[in-house]
Amino acid sequence: MTIPDIVSPAEWEAARQQLLAKEKELTRARDALAAKRRRMPWTPVDKDYEFDGPDGTMSLLDLFGGRRQLIAYRAFLDPGVHGWPDHGCVGCSLMADHIGNLAHLNARDTTLVYASRGVQADIVRIKARMGWDIPWYTMLPGPDSAFDVDFGVSQWHGTNAFIRNGDQIYRTYFIDSRGDEIFVNTWHFLDMTALGRQEIWEDSPQGYPQSKPYEWWSWHDDYREHVPSRWFGDPQPDDPNDPRPSR
Repeated sequence: MTIPDIVSPAEWEAARQQLLAKEKELTRARDALAAKRRRMPWTPVDKDYEFDGPDGTMSLLDLFGGRRQLIAYRAFLDPGVHGWPDHGCVGCSLMADHIGNLAHLNARDTTLVYASRGVQADIVRIKARMGWDIPWYTMLPGPDSAFDVDFGVSQWHGTNAFIRNGDQIYRTYFIDSRGDEIFVNTWHFLDMTALGRQEIWEDSPQGYPQSKPYEWWSWHDDYREHVPSRWFGDPQPDDPNDPRPSR
């Protein structure tokens, strides 16, 4: 592994100040993007969508919980996904692990919910196992509509934002793919470290530990049984006692 230059504290601080200028540019660019989101046009939601929840059948309007805004993340706690019926999707589960106290969102008149195809009994069971305290609903198929199909999350995760004016609902924004990374602070903690996320797509110095994306992810209660990550490199072929697994 090729390590960077080793410098004095004064030289290190000078290098940090140079990078800090770039970080401030990124912060201003992120603020400008958020400003453009606030000026996005709205599109009305005119279909009736139904969900099953702890208290029975609910409409999309009911999911607002009386608040003005709704953020709905489509999570794959669905029959047939890897890990079912003990777990849901690994990536969706990793993201759910990062949802904190929702009182802060609620204070800004905003509700966050998760929605899946799994029935409530399975969702409640998995939530209890994983320690999640997230409002989580089952999407119910309608005669001419399906929430996940209509809002771009039938085959892949994504986060939709809605607002209501009285009983009229509007879709205001949508984030999917790597856009959802903003909700997972594990990535941001790793991004500030010397080794980064340790995945092969990253632009890292020669010899830095890297593995394929997703391969090292696991459910938080299953890392001990998970195939070891490869941060420690490959085994030496001429050392029969090297404990590191081969690829």
